Amino acid sequence: METKLATERLGALAQDSRLAVFRRLIRRGPQGMAPGEIAEALSIPAPTLSFHLAQLSRAGLVTSRREGRSILYAADYAAMQELVAFLYENCCGEGSCSPVAAEPTAAQRKTRRTR
Repeated sequence: METKLATERLGALAQDSRLAVFRRLIRRGPQGMAPGEIAEALSIPAPTLSFHLAQLSRAGLVTSRREGRSILYAADYAAMQELVAFLYENCCGEGSCSPVAAEPTAAQRKTRRTR
């Protein structure tokens, strides 16, 4: 993946509502969702949602297809996997990332003590 494309995709996700839309579509699966369903689930006005879906589509993270009179939007899983692979390869390629668990934060330690 080209750095420019990765930057475009990351930029598309770098907004609260767009990230929420993308996460909702990821969880919904390949069958996707109609814009009305997304707007209702996330309490996003239709014109705003349309703008966000266009941004995600331009970045190649969301696909759309017509089913009868409806348009359904779905996350592009291949694009998501490509972006994650790019980040892992380019940010962790020299072994600097490790799956070793990090030291718990003070808040996490406090939560564990109160349980």
